[in-house]
Formats: sequence, structure tokens, C-alpha cells
Amino acid sequence: MMALDKSPPILKGADGEGSVQVHQDESMKIEGAKVFAIYGKGGIGKSTTSSNMSAAFTKMGKRVLQIGCDPKHDSTFTLTGQLQPTVIDILKEVDFHPEELRPEDFVTEGFGGVKCVEAGGPPAGTGCGGYVVGQTVKLLKQHHLLEDTDVVIFDVLGDVVCGGFAAPLQHADRALIVTANDFDSIYAMNRIIAAVQAKSKNYNVRLAGCVANRSKDTDEVDRYCRTVGFNRIAHMPDVDAIRRSRLKKKTLFAMDLDDDVAACQAEYIRMAEALYNSTTLPGSAPQPLEDREIFELLGFD
Repeated sequence: MMALDKSPPILKGADGEGSVQVHQDESMKIEGAKVFAIYGKGGIGKSTTSSNMSAAFTKMGKRVLQIGCDPKHDSTFTLTGQLQPTVIDILKEVDFHPEELRPEDFVTEGFGGVKCVEAGGPPAGTGCGGYVVGQTVKLLKQHHLLEDTDVVIFDVLGDVVCGGFAAPLQHADRALIVTANDFDSIYAMNRIIAAVQAKSKNYNVRLAGCVANRSKDTDEVDRYCRTVGFNRIAHMPDVDAIRRSRLKKKTLFAMDLDDDVAACQAEYIRMAEALYNSTTLPGSAPQPLEDREIFELLGFD
């Protein structure tokens, strides 16, 4: 096998005026699996959502691969019960020669048989998150780890602020946004919608909708969605069962059953079914608001 490339090509301008983005090789396209990218404001619960979604897909009989795209490398924490080493750190140990690696060096089997990978990220202030995502997908393809997979979930860090963080959208069929019923979360969602719309000009990714997370109410989320033409496909209330599952290093599907746990499990399975079926539909095409418009809609009494 050839060593991994250390200089990914840069695509300038193709995703919009002023755009400078990491461009993934067409040969690295993920085929045969339905691919979802999970976005949202930092700390909003993307990893909790992603891991419970992965568990829900296994309950549907799907073979699942979850890829964490954050240097914190805790996306798969509740699926495996511990932090996993990152692909980038493992590649550094072999001087970026993937032929020296075995799948078990960077893939861990978690709850329900979910294959868990932590891509990691470049050192702070250096490198590009898009490069890391690209090298992870390349490694998975070189080891034929995507050939027996039904669902791939990318759990992506924080808000979209550059082309690197948007790189998973080049692989995804659908993007799901995790939000809460507050201004900052919805503002971040508005930016992410704009990023997905930009990517959809050159890639097959479309928006699936949003999930209101850790929120008693959904009135502000719903008001925004009505305004821009977006869909809320699920609501995860702020219940203690979700917090406890994280502390116990478990998905909700591995927790002792009570009314709250059962209700959350049912909502995740319903959301997984909706996401899986969404890939056969045109996809959502909301129109994001300008900053002044979103402040006028949600930012003032």
C-alpha cells in the first residue's frame, strides 16, 4: 500500500466566492452506505446524539461506523466505555505508513457492534481538520472497512467556521443539526445551514433537519424553522437520564430501563428511522437568514 498523502489538494472558490477548502479525491467517495454528518454548536450534545443514533441504527439491524472528528476524541466514549486513540496519533507512530497498521489498531467495536473510529485533529493552531477527515476515510477504504457498513456517522466538532470543518459534508448524504431552544444554538444552526447549502452545489449532501436537544420547549426552534423552511425531526428533552448515561459511559440503550430512558430510546429510534428514510427524499432546502434578520427574529423582545 502507498503511504498517505501529506498535502491534500486545495479547492479555491468552488463552494462560493472567497472559498478555500480542502478537496477530497473523488476516489475516496464512500459508496454503499448511507452517510450522515452531525453538526451543531459546541457543547450542544452532538456526541451524545451521534452515539445514541448509532445504537438506534443497530437496533434496526444496521451495521454502523461512527467517526469522531474532534481532537478531544470523545465521540465514541459512551459506545466503548473509554477514550480511543486517534487515527492521526496512530499514523504518526508509523510515520504515516498505513500498510503497517491493522484495523484493530484504529477501530474499536462498541455497543451493538458499532465500529468506532476517532479521527482526532491537528495540533492546536496548525493543520486542517479537513485533512484529518480525508486521511481517516482513505485509511478506512484502504483496509476495506467501509465495504460491510450500512450507516456511517460523522460527529463533527463545533460550529462550521472553515472549509476543514465542513469536509465531512463532502462524504455525507444528509446533514443533521443539533440545536437547543436558545438564540446562540439557533444562530449556529443558521450558519451551518449556509455551509451545507454551499457544499450542496458541488456534492450530494442535503439537509435532513434538526433535533432540538436538552430543551423543555421547542417554540424558538420551531419559529426559526417556519421562517426559513426547515424541519425539526426530533425533540430530546432535558431529562436526567441523558446526563446519567454520559456519566456511566453508556448509551441510553445500555441503561437500566425506566420511563425516561424508554421514552428517549423510542425517540432516537424514531429519529434513526426518519434519517435513514430521508436519503430517498429530495432533502430540505431552507434559506438561511442574514445576521440582522436572525437578531430581529430571535434576539430582541
